[in-house]
Amino acid sequence: MANMGLPDLFLVNPRAFPDPAATARAAGAEHVLERTRVFGNLAEAVADCGCVIGATARRRSVAWPVLEPKSAAQRLVHEGVHTPAALVFGPEASGLSNEHLDLCHAHVRIDVETDFSSLNVATAVAILAYELRRHVSSAATPQAQIPSADLTQPAGAPPMTMGEFDRMMDHLERVVQKTGFLVMPRTRLLRKLRRLFLRGVRSREEVNIVRGVLTSIEQPHGGGEPGSDHK
Repeated sequence: MANMGLPDLFLVNPRAFPDPAATARAAGAEHVLERTRVFGNLAEAVADCGCVIGATARRRSVAWPVLEPKSAAQRLVHEGVHTPAALVFGPEASGLSNEHLDLCHAHVRIDVETDFSSLNVATAVAILAYELRRHVSSAATPQAQIPSADLTQPAGAPPMTMGEFDRMMDHLERVVQKTGFLVMPRTRLLRKLRRLFLRGVRSREEVNIVRGVLTSIEQPHGGGEPGSDHK
């Protein structure tokens, strides 16, 4: 991270931190460890982020935008001008779970040989950190050069954070349970709904509009205004 100019490390439920072994291996990059923030779960770690991309080697049955490293770096740098952006890696042995990947706007996959697809997390971090460094200078890249517009915020609108989006999805789940729309098995359906809303809802204002509609369904004779902030 220090080599590539990335100062902000967030750790989720680490086995041991601070750790003398990590400090010894930092070899002059102790400043990264000193400012590291530790969280109990990934949802807390990315709650303030308006752009989250997760690294994974797995293919999922529910389609999610999948980027190659260059495009992922371009998006993170571009979105990072307006909102905190996060690149997420999973544990060495298991990688990111489906629940972790649900917290990401898009996924990034490093192209490796199909017959030997195992790639340790340190190598994956190095590859993607290098791509990020290459694209830092492109923060002012014209919109047309940014691959896809899935993560582009509406002009002038405060970007939606993942924490706000999660609260909206909790609200949606509560409402569809009450209406009887949500039936078992529900995990796959909720994942599809999450993917659907991630594609279309990108600003705080849009989150509030959706939550206003949900509140009007919960309270048909009164309730929150579409533009109000729902906690």
